[in-house]
Amino acid sequence: MGRNLIETIMGAVVLAVAGFFLAFAYNHADLKQVKGYEITAQFVSVGGLETGADVRINGIKVGTVAGHALDPATFNAVVRLTILPDIRLPKDTVATIGTEGLLGGKFLKLEPGRSPERIAEGGMIAKTKDYKSIEEMVGELIFLATADAPAQPGGPAPELVEPVKP
Repeated sequence: MGRNLIETIMGAVVLAVAGFFLAFAYNHADLKQVKGYEITAQFVSVGGLETGADVRINGIKVGTVAGHALDPATFNAVVRLTILPDIRLPKDTVATIGTEGLLGGKFLKLEPGRSPERIAEGGMIAKTKDYKSIEEMVGELIFLATADAPAQPGGPAPELVEPVKP
């Protein structure tokens, strides 16, 4: 009987410590939704940007992605952002989708401009840069490397070679 009581107490202590650790990690990991004003941005491709992703300026979290939808007229992705109330973005702010390394998650990167006018609540970021995946960038690099290949001296240009008939 005494052994079961000790095991029960130790189990409760372990569960309490685990609960404390989870609460501490949640409060310090900055996972909470930012409360502030909402603006939007349109992209041709969001590349897997998820609701709840960070919105950052120079690596500092200033907001979260509140949601995204497809614009039925343009078929662009419309991303809703919630920005901290004390951060007032200039009208010429540029929004880009970034990644945290090769396998990391995606976040929205803001590059504030120098305009004295500010984006109002419910407004839109006019300048955006579309997301390019690693595959697209490698494909462009290969295309550029092969398109500018010089012809061999004394031989025909690569695009003028006729295929050998069997």
